[in-house]
Order: sequence, then C-alpha cells, then structure tokens
Amino acid sequence: MVDHLSPYLFRKRGIYYFSRRVPKDLLDHYERSKIVFSLRTKSCRAAKIKAASLASQLEEDWLTLRWRSKDTPLLRFLKGQAAEARISSSAPLMTEAGTIYLRVKGASRPITFSAAVERAIKNLTELVGDKPIDTYTRHDANLLRDSFFERGLSRGSVSRMFSTIRAIINFTTREVGLSEINSFSGVYLGDDREGSETKRNPIPLETIRSVQVDCRVMNDEVRWLVALISDTGMRLSEVIGLLKDDLSLEGEYPHILLKAHSSRRLKTKGSERIVPLVGAAFWAAQKAFNSTQTNFLFPRYCNETECKSNSASAVLNKWLRPKVPSGCVIHSFRHSIRDRLRAVQCPPDIADRLGGWSLAGMSEHYGSGYPVDVLYNWMEKAVEK
Repeated sequence: MVDHLSPYLFRKRGIYYFSRRVPKDLLDHYERSKIVFSLRTKSCRAAKIKAASLASQLEEDWLTLRWRSKDTPLLRFLKGQAAEARISSSAPLMTEAGTIYLRVKGASRPITFSAAVERAIKNLTELVGDKPIDTYTRHDANLLRDSFFERGLSRGSVSRMFSTIRAIINFTTREVGLSEINSFSGVYLGDDREGSETKRNPIPLETIRSVQVDCRVMNDEVRWLVALISDTGMRLSEVIGLLKDDLSLEGEYPHILLKAHSSRRLKTKGSERIVPLVGAAFWAAQKAFNSTQTNFLFPRYCNETECKSNSASAVLNKWLRPKVPSGCVIHSFRHSIRDRLRAVQCPPDIADRLGGWSLAGMSEHYGSGYPVDVLYNWMEKAVEK
C-alpha cells in the first residue's frame, strides 16, 4: 500500500520515499522525468525534514542549471563576471574547509578534536550536501538544527555542534580571504529554560564513602580512577591524561601538578593547578603510580596519540549507576567536592584554586598563588570531615 502524505513524500510498506518531478525545461539534464528514492526511515518527522532539505537542494540545482542554459532574459543585465559568480562559487567546499581547519588548528590536538570536526561536517553534508561554504543558507542551518533535535540531542550538544561548524567556516573564511559568512550564526536553539542540560546533583557524602570502600575492595585501574576523582573533584579528562611525572607522592604534602600535555589539553588556563592528594585519592594515586609500566598513569585510556575520555566515562558511569542516586554520574564528584569545601568554610578563592574553577577579580591574576601546604590543609579538612 502506498500513502501519499505531503508534497515530495510518500510511504510504501512503512518506509518513506522522496519523489519530485523534473521540470520540463530541464528534462534534457536528467535520465528520468521523475526523481524517486527511499529516505530509509520510518519516522514521519525525520522524513519531512529530509524531504524539505532535498527539495531545497533541487531548487538550487535547477536554478543553477537555468542560469547556465543562458535562456533567461535576466542574464543580459549582469556583467559577465557577476553572471559567472552567480553560477558557481570559488569558496572551498565544507569538506575542504574542514581539511584547512584541521591542518592548522588540529596540530598537536588530541584525536577527539578532529573527531568532533569530522562529525560536525558529516552531519551537515549528509543532510544538505557538501557545498561551497558561502552558499549555505539560513534554511540549511535551520534544517540541521531540526534534525539534531529530532535525533534527541540536548540543547547543549546542538549548541556545541553549531559552534564547531561556525569555527570551521569563520577560520576558513579568514584564511582564504572571503567575506563574512553568517548562515550559522544566531540560529535559534530554543529558550534558555527549554531543553536545559540535565542538572548534575552532587553525590551524598555517605554514598561517596561507600563507593570508596568498593574501590578499595576491587582495587583495579577503573576503581583507582573513581577513587582519585572522588576526593579531588578533578575532571575525568584531567585524570586519565596524567603522567607519572605529574605526581609528587613523597614528602609531607603529596599532590598533583596538573598541566597540559600534547596528548591531553586542559579546559582553561585556570585548570593548571596544584591538586592535593588526600584520602582515597592518595591511595588511588599510589596504586596507579606503582602499577603502570609506562609514563602514563592510566595507559588503558591515554597514550601518546589519544585520550579516550568517552570510553572511560561510559565504563565508570556503568559501574557507578547502581551505587549512586539517580542523575549522578562520575562528574558529580566534582560538584560534591565544591560542597565539601563549603562545609568546612574554605575561602572561595582557595576553593577555586583547588578545583580549577574560574578565578574572580583582577587580584587573583597577580602573584604565584597559594603554597601547596595551604591548599593541602584545606583539602584535607574537606575530605576528612
């Protein structure tokens, strides 16, 4: 049974198809008088988005073909150079822009950086085509946005994808000397109150203690990661990228000197910091340090070429899920450490230093910061409370 649902769209045996008749004046350019093919989806909404995108692409193609035919009386009003520019663009294709961007900006960046760029380009080109970057329209951008939300991506994820696309286009525009391109700027992604990111609740102290006991019992690389994060509040990517050289385990104040590496960059300049090692974090750091056969503290998840943050996150969260309240994940330990520092009345500027949070006030940018003993004492108070 065939259901005709909307222009250019019909359903056959549950699968949606795109259908568009070729205009008579352009039949010479096509092998058939009708363009029909499967959209390979059973979702009506997804099919409508794809059909609208394909119809838009066809309209642009047909307009170009008509200009090239030189049959239109309007062409005589354009100078030769303008007519040629109307027919084609000299700007790089989106895939070419990605290559330019990665060649310059991707140098010494982790593999996750290039993966994010390639993913954004693939999402765009599969939906609306691989076009010269100055020919994408706001309609293309809106179709991309709608397709992301149709797939269930969060507002934050969609925003990051658009940021990547804008970065690629803006950089390439400057590199090759094009005029500013704004097709993907200011795209409406919904109200700030709509589709907001899932609130990450802190993990209760009694749960943290219970998880730490389980970590000591299982005593392996995954559990060392959890324990190290639980009493430092470090970001997962910061921990898995640690080198043995970053650790100072001897002396009165064992700590991590957290800094960027070629295999793992840090989120912000303020992320470079001293991280005291107390409680379960000190135990985990010792175990990992004495077990690794390389300079990487967690070689299962980080090496010279990549840091597998996503893989580590999936493994850790799977293990944590039945042990922590609903909505809590590995990153929730970072929220917890802030609350634990508040509970011992740690001064906010010291708490910011300990967690690598943004520093408030111009005065925070003067001097070399707090000595390790001051940072250690406050972290010890928070962890042992």
